[in-house]
Amino acid sequence: MPAQSTQSAPYTSATAPGALPLLGHAPAFVRRPHAFLAGLPAHGDLVRLKLGPLAVYVACHPDLVRRLLTEDRVYDKGGLVLDKAREVMGDGLATCPHAAHRRQRRMLQPAFHRDRLPGYAAMMAEEIAGTTAPWRDGDTIDVPAAMYRLTTAVTARCLFAAHERAGSLPVHESMDVITRGVGRRVMMPLPGVDRLPTPGNRRFRRARADLAEITRRLIADYRAAGSDHQDLLSVLLSARDEDGQGLSDAEIHDQVVTFLLAGMETTAAALSWAWVLLAAHPVIRERLHDELDAVLAGRPARYEDLPALPLTARIVAETLRLYPPVWLLSRTVATDTELGGHHVPAGATLLYSAYLLHHRADLFPCPERFDPDRWLTARPAPGTYTPFGLGARRCIGDAFGTTEAVLAVATIAARWTVTPTPGRPVRPTRSSSLSPRPFTATLTRRVR
Repeated sequence: MPAQSTQSAPYTSATAPGALPLLGHAPAFVRRPHAFLAGLPAHGDLVRLKLGPLAVYVACHPDLVRRLLTEDRVYDKGGLVLDKAREVMGDGLATCPHAAHRRQRRMLQPAFHRDRLPGYAAMMAEEIAGTTAPWRDGDTIDVPAAMYRLTTAVTARCLFAAHERAGSLPVHESMDVITRGVGRRVMMPLPGVDRLPTPGNRRFRRARADLAEITRRLIADYRAAGSDHQDLLSVLLSARDEDGQGLSDAEIHDQVVTFLLAGMETTAAALSWAWVLLAAHPVIRERLHDELDAVLAGRPARYEDLPALPLTARIVAETLRLYPPVWLLSRTVATDTELGGHHVPAGATLLYSAYLLHHRADLFPCPERFDPDRWLTARPAPGTYTPFGLGARRCIGDAFGTTEAVLAVATIAARWTVTPTPGRPVRPTRSSSLSPRPFTATLTRRVR
């Protein structure tokens, strides 16, 4: 069980060693970002970094992370990571400042009410089954790409159910370019780099414009139809605030892009890591097969199956611990404050990393071990396990994403064994989302 925090304030503070002239810690951060972050708690609970000209603070202790995530008037959305994401998401729910969040959250909450989840799950199940139907015994697939196609189909269907071919909407290519572009901008914090006329920057701007045009047409079509299609876009169009005002087209666009980015990339990354981990742990995989054979008997998983799939759910939870897709986020300090007994000036950028927290041995015993059964007893203290954030800004779609992941793992593992191509080590990408690359695998049809 993760340890409860017993350390008393003030917490330790230090500057990370190894800064280079002018560049600071940027080379080490860019070269091995996950290992670099995971090593910071050895230096202190609040660690100062220099990323080129930027001075940032990294909260390494769960108590400090809890304050960042719950005191959102002081630690507002912004900083190195969120400012880059805002270039794409605008002021959607995930990136909007504190002043706009309460109104947006109240207007969008009905879209994610638990009563809607069975309907979404039915769409998820259909798209998961349809996307994997063309698979054949012995096929070799690019696993992250296959999972991305699957989550694209699911997210587009749940967003735009009225569209006759929601899963075939041309958002896949645009979102892939945009996700990689945001990742490059986060990992290259030197100013001005993202404004250079490079091919990558041009592709990024073109993909962003294409996505804006797709959402503009969809919003116009839905407004003209004036019907509730029991999907997310219908909820966005019908939402009203306390004054009876609805969302503008620009606001709806920002929410649509936010849901697309969150629903496609992050879930695809988690699913991809699940196949890496299951292949490396055949005993756990066999236990999973036993559970699925007993419950599903070879058919696709449905919403009503979820209570009977506890191991599948624990596998998803443990995958999110080891490889949280949203592994690095930032906040900006709205006013002079103290954090852990240390002064932090207004305007400073604070970073926190779910990957860092999830790999602390004092919080998760044997943190590098894939152990779904730790969740039989684990009750993480707030600020310790944060794949979906915490507090008022916790991901509004956490139940949506978890349901999709469990249904996908169950449906695929019930029918297929995914065996990674030998001799190709899989590593986390240096991007805004923690995805395994390169990762190809052979599909073997299971015989129950």
